[in-house]
Amino acid sequence: MTRSLTDIVKAYDVRGIVPDQFDTRVARALGAAFAEVVVVPEHAALADSATTPPGCVIGRDMRDSGPDLVAAFADGVRSRGVDVVLIGLASTDGLYYASGSLDLPGAMFTASHNPAAYNGIKLCRAGARPVGQDSGLPTVRERAERLLQDDTSPGAGQLAAVSASDSDSDSDSDSAPAPASTPATGAVEHGALTERDVLADYAAFLRALVDLAGIRPLIVVVDAGNGMGGHTVPAVLETGAGLPALPLTVIPLYFELDGTFPNHEANPLDPTNLVDLQAAVREHGADLGLAFDGDADRCFVVDECGEPVSPSAITGLIARREVARAVAEGADAGDVAIVHNVITSAQVPEVIAETGARAVRTRVGHSFIKAEMARNDAVFGGEHSAHYYFRDFWFADTGMLAAMHVLAALGEQPAALSEVMADLSRYAASGEINSTVADAVARTEQVRVWAVDQGVEVDELDGLTLVHAGGTGDPMWWLNLRASNTEPLLRLNVEAADAETMALVRDEVLALVRATG
Repeated sequence: MTRSLTDIVKAYDVRGIVPDQFDTRVARALGAAFAEVVVVPEHAALADSATTPPGCVIGRDMRDSGPDLVAAFADGVRSRGVDVVLIGLASTDGLYYASGSLDLPGAMFTASHNPAAYNGIKLCRAGARPVGQDSGLPTVRERAERLLQDDTSPGAGQLAAVSASDSDSDSDSDSAPAPASTPATGAVEHGALTERDVLADYAAFLRALVDLAGIRPLIVVVDAGNGMGGHTVPAVLETGAGLPALPLTVIPLYFELDGTFPNHEANPLDPTNLVDLQAAVREHGADLGLAFDGDADRCFVVDECGEPVSPSAITGLIARREVARAVAEGADAGDVAIVHNVITSAQVPEVIAETGARAVRTRVGHSFIKAEMARNDAVFGGEHSAHYYFRDFWFADTGMLAAMHVLAALGEQPAALSEVMADLSRYAASGEINSTVADAVARTEQVRVWAVDQGVEVDELDGLTLVHAGGTGDPMWWLNLRASNTEPLLRLNVEAADAETMALVRDEVLALVRATG
């Protein structure tokens, strides 16, 4: 019987509870599948494929289950004749850096902001290009499911769990399942296993993109949440990687790497997890505060008063900077593209238009953002979840580079951050509100029927988006209602010209979504 992996292979990544859903046997099968579906075919298309072996790079966050899962996955990859480069502890954008700079497919073991019991994998092709629901992940899942068939199926006996202690042994290389493109009788030599530390190179690369050496001195509180920000911040913003000191005084909160998250969840999207950072900013009279999620690919900002800054406002700020830089390098502003998703603030396309650049709207999710950026050669992309993507970073997301842009924007002039951001928070927003529903389609249809009398423009790029343009005495508002890919949830975002209008629309729609009977 074939085991289903649909419970852990999501739209954009792999994520599940260890070991109940995700164990070393599953990790090894996913490694072998990743090698067969992504790594080997991609390598075969290269001009020098006959003289160079296929390879991939693997990193992990601080979770206790990481070493064994990485060892198993690496063993599965190597069983297909693929070389593996282990970079050890890394942020997710550190793994993307390795994939881009080494031009290798990659696998990052992390469950991001999820609790300690979870782990997962974010996969990418060479150059940090995504592997998601529209770019190969379902095929990886299906291949891994076939490899996990019971012992009566050919090759299933090769998928016994492996541990860190035997992961670099080649003793099972002749008995491993053969790649799909290789006759089953042909032995495949295990790929090589090497280790490489890329942290210093990653830090130097980011510093070359945003020069902070000449900014005014700033005091910044950083809450790493016991996640990978505690590994990367000392390297990039301080001297931990041997780089020169910057005019920054970093006050650390929870930099100790601890996958049990003893202080608070590493999920800054939840306001309760910003409380310590806000208090520390006020206590130290800091210029700003930064909060990273567990794998440090997202960065949240609070101003000098300890007030959270909307990720949409950060998107607008960085968009201005990236358009200005592109124009300074000779581009025509009208040829510069910035990507944003359907739930970013209405001020984001407004700000982009004010720069003369072109706003490109797309669906929520990193695989869609990355694909749209590559299609439009966009210099920058932002999501309201605080994922920020850069052309100069292989179109991948990096919380650290976004943080450096904020530091630069603040440090290049004398005003406080609240003043810098004042014109980038133009509307009242509800934030994302989740409702558990039995029939998401029916509830969405009820909202659509309600909208008929509201004089709105209807858009279905990603869920249901309703836009009420408004006019004199008639405030603007818009909303987006999207079904979760993985849970029985409807996600509602509402924004309006004023708080009263936002609350009115929010409450009316929630009443429809949550109605009983």
